[in-house]
This record gives sequence, C-alpha cells and structure tokens, in this order.
Amino acid sequence: MTVPKIRCLRWWMIGLLMLGSIINYLTRSTLAVAAPTLKTDLHITEQEYSWVLTAFQLTIMLQPLCGYVLDVIGLKIGFAVFAIAWSFVSMAHGLAHTWQGFAWLRGVLGLAEGCANPAGMKATAEWFPAKERGFAGGLFNVGASVGSMLAPPLVVWAILRYNWQAAFVITGGIGLVWVALWLWFYQSPQQHPALSDAEREHIVSGQERHLQSDGARPAIGKLIGQRNFWGIALPRFLADPTWSTLTFWLPLYLTTVRHFDLKQIALFGWLPFLAADLGCLFGPAVTVALQRRGLSLINARRGTFTLGAVLMMGVAFAGFAASPYTAIAFICLGGFAHQTLSVTVITMSSDLFKRNEVATVAGLAGTCGNAGVLVFNLLIGALVLTIGYTPFFIGLSVLDLVGAVVLWTVVREKTSTT
Repeated sequence: MTVPKIRCLRWWMIGLLMLGSIINYLTRSTLAVAAPTLKTDLHITEQEYSWVLTAFQLTIMLQPLCGYVLDVIGLKIGFAVFAIAWSFVSMAHGLAHTWQGFAWLRGVLGLAEGCANPAGMKATAEWFPAKERGFAGGLFNVGASVGSMLAPPLVVWAILRYNWQAAFVITGGIGLVWVALWLWFYQSPQQHPALSDAEREHIVSGQERHLQSDGARPAIGKLIGQRNFWGIALPRFLADPTWSTLTFWLPLYLTTVRHFDLKQIALFGWLPFLAADLGCLFGPAVTVALQRRGLSLINARRGTFTLGAVLMMGVAFAGFAASPYTAIAFICLGGFAHQTLSVTVITMSSDLFKRNEVATVAGLAGTCGNAGVLVFNLLIGALVLTIGYTPFFIGLSVLDLVGAVVLWTVVREKTSTT
C-alpha cells in the first residue's frame, strides 16, 4: 500500500519535536510555579529549595549520556524512552512531602529531561538544509518558552481547583499522550514513507558534505578536545543561568519581592516566556538578514548572539524598578534577548559537527550550560536573603557579554577542506 506524501514534512517533524519540548519544559516548570504553595504547606526554605534545584541540575548535566544514547540507538526510540520516564517521574512528585523527597525525584527527572536539546539538534541536523536550520532550531526552542509560559496558568488552575499534587499528575499525564503521537508519526528522513523524493533531495543537497555522518560512534574524548566545542560550550555556561532564573526563581521573586499572589503569578508570570518565544524567531531572522549582507553562516550567528547579549543589558534594571510591572517589562526583555542568543549558539552544534556527533555535542554543551545554572542556583539560594535579587539580575547581563567575546575568539569555521 502506497503511503501518501506530505508536503513540507520536515516542518511537521520539527513541529512534533517542538510539542515534545513544550511538554518537557511544562513538567520541569511545574515545581517552580507550585513553589510558593509548597514553601508554605511543607515549610521549605529558600536554601532547601535551591538544594532541590541542585539535584535537578546535577543530573541534567548528564546530557552527553542522553545525546550518546540518541546517536547510538536512534532518535525515535531513544526520545520515547526518555519521555516516558520524565512523565512518570513528574507524576510521582505528587507523592513527595519533604524537600529531600523532591530532591530525589528532581534528580531522576533531570536525567530523563536532559534528552530534549540533544534530540532537537539531532532532528534539526537530519531534517533540514543548512539555510533552514536556524529557523528550525528556533521553532524547536519555542517549545521551551511555550512550556514555561503555559505552566503558570495551568499549574495555578490545578492548585486552586484541586491541590498541588494534581498539578504534577496532570503535566506528567500530558507527556504520555505525546509519546503515543511521537511513536506513531516520527521516522528518520531516510525511512519516513511520507517524505517525497523532491523534499528528500532538497534536504540532502542543502547540507554540508563535510558534516555528513561517517557511521562511527561519537568519540567524546575527541569532541571535547576541539576548540569549536568549547567555543559554543563556554557561552552556554555563561548564558544558561538566565533561563533557570526565569524558570525556577521568577515565581518566588514575584511572591517575596513584588508581593504577588498565585492569581497575579498566573496573570503575569507567563509574559517573559511569551517574549522568549519571539526571541526564538527573532534570532534566526537576524542571522538570515546578516547572511544576506554578505556574512558567512558562522559569523552571522556570532553577530546575532552579540545583539542578544547587548539587549540582555536591560535585565540589569529589573531590580531597580519601583513598579512591579516595570520590573516584569525588563524581565520580559531579558527573556526575549536570552532566547535570541540561546537558540543561536545551540544551533551551532549542527553547523560545526558531523550528523552522527550532533546530539552528543549538544549534550556536552548542555552539560556546561547546566553547570553554570548549578553554580548560579546555589549562589541565589545562599545569598538572596541577604543581598536580594538585584545583583543577580546585573550578573546575568554581564555574563552574556563575556559569552559573546568567547564566541568570536574561540570558534573557527569549518569547510570541506578542514
């Protein structure tokens, strides 16, 4: 039986990946939105909350393991296994009643959810020609923003309608529904029966020949010895704390500093993530515009990252704003700027490494990013009660400027002869 061909199938595939990313970030953001309630009901302190976050960051740093698994056993089965795991672990959060219980569960959740970025970058590298990878990566990363954006209204609704336990059960259950959709529809471009010959040719002809898979298993020692790896990993170490601050600390900031209640968090807590969605699309658009002005792909990406870093300077003023709504506006600018530069540097793993290495490289770079998050979370947890949030907002703006310098000085473009 002949399977009908689907036009622009590659965009349907990245849409399916984006949906998975939405659910991934929805489940990981559930705890942050529920944190003010948990803090009151279970008497969890800011320091203990930071330890719970630390457990997540320690295990999500094992992204290279996730990426290696995806490179070896394939994206379809590998991503499904990880998604099933994170869904059940998210639901199990409803059984925890101490910060230690949450810490254990967050640790397991971090290991499972660490597959998201490696999976997205691997799919982008396989399904898209070079000129479309920026927008494809941007659409995938929209999932992080949308998932985090949906968490405040959905989780607050579940808490007010039922209880905080129901919030974890609902978000975890949504993940299992997505797994069924993923297993039914996803195939690699080499195997998908609905991919037309014309679109397959469009994908293959637009990819760099020197980055085609050589069939070998990724050699992690060789990869971390390359300057291009550190050229994208170090900027992620410096930039990723912004996203963790928005995801894990914003609800507590709005509650303790700006005196918002749960309903106000539901009304305003999602706005920085909406701005981040726009940044996911703005970054690739800037890259294309710079290429049209004669810049190479890599230099265009570096220019886009630099623009995002300059815009990130606005978040430094959030702590000084007298009005809570002005502070939210500055934080929204931070979300927009961060995703402008973040999607750019994340996509570069598919510009600089072979197809059979992309997921592993993305995982390794993600480890560096999450190491930065770990350090920043511990600093906030230890110092926020004494120095407040303002110094951390300032620090976020400075770190991205340093990341831009690293990107320009360390990364070297690859060609078919290098």
